[in-house]
Amino acid sequence: MKNLLSILALMTALLVLSACTIGSEDDGDASSEESSDSTETDESTEAIGSGEYSISVSYTTPESGSTHIGMENFKELAEEKTNGEVEIELYPNGQLYASEREAIEAVQSGTVEMTVAASAPVVGFDERFLAIDLPFIFPDHETAYEALDGELGQTLLDGLPEIGLAGLAYGETGMRQMTNNSHPIESPEDLDGLQIRTMENDVHINTFNEYGASASPFPFGELYSALQQNMYDGMENPINLIDQMNFYEVQDYLTISNHAYTATVAFINNDYFENLPEDIQSSLEEAALESMDYQREVARQQDEEGMENIEGQMEINELSEEQRQQFIEAAEPIFDRYEDDIGSDLMELTRSYSE
Repeated sequence: MKNLLSILALMTALLVLSACTIGSEDDGDASSEESSDSTETDESTEAIGSGEYSISVSYTTPESGSTHIGMENFKELAEEKTNGEVEIELYPNGQLYASEREAIEAVQSGTVEMTVAASAPVVGFDERFLAIDLPFIFPDHETAYEALDGELGQTLLDGLPEIGLAGLAYGETGMRQMTNNSHPIESPEDLDGLQIRTMENDVHINTFNEYGASASPFPFGELYSALQQNMYDGMENPINLIDQMNFYEVQDYLTISNHAYTATVAFINNDYFENLPEDIQSSLEEAALESMDYQREVARQQDEEGMENIEGQMEINELSEEQRQQFIEAAEPIFDRYEDDIGSDLMELTRSYSE
């Protein structure tokens, strides 16, 4: 009887051990399948969530500005056209670099891949870009687009690889207008003796000095306070910025002069760009051209909306053709002064757009 009981106990133990082993094997297979599914899901998510190429774009303008709106469009187009191989990261409002000059230097060195900057500070890297800032060179937006999207613009972009940059497309800040707290500006003589804030650009500074003003640059972010404290009598900026920065609160007179046009340029580090596959390069160029065209439309729309906001806030006058001609003639020495820096051939091409 004892032997029989021992045998039965042993058989029972073997049955239990066998069941546990089978269950363990089943659990293991299920776990393996689940793990495999999870791995595939993770790999799929990684492929969708991050591109093979990551491009950071730094610029100083705020989220409400047309440049940021244009860059949001660029991000969407670039990622779509490259089927997700490129991931664009946007850093507006000076998050990475406080000034456009610093951002351009960072792109040159490869610290950041891209930036969008106004044409004026580009002069510090390539003097030929002075051509864009010459006074009254573009009578209207359409002429500016014709020039920058044509021979003049391409000639300027062709020289950028020599300084470590590649230019993808031109956008705009817009046509610049004059404001002040003294009186309407109808002739160059009306600027005589006025303290005028300009961008950090010799052409702008010397043009206003030629008109008899005392012109000097000042940080844009601090300009409202400077005008409020009467450090300057006036300044010059596109309508969209006069509106967005509430300059009409600290300036009494607005003159629609269209005395200069400020373009923006989308730059990318040249070495980085040249090392990308050709199809990726083409996709980025297409995305940049499309998004900068869109950005121009937004900037023009913001000008219109800005004018509506400003009307009633400032006394506004617009230069007549005769008044405009007085300013053009008074600025003639500027062209002679910068012809050597720009180059005689490029100066001739640039001046052809004002005729």
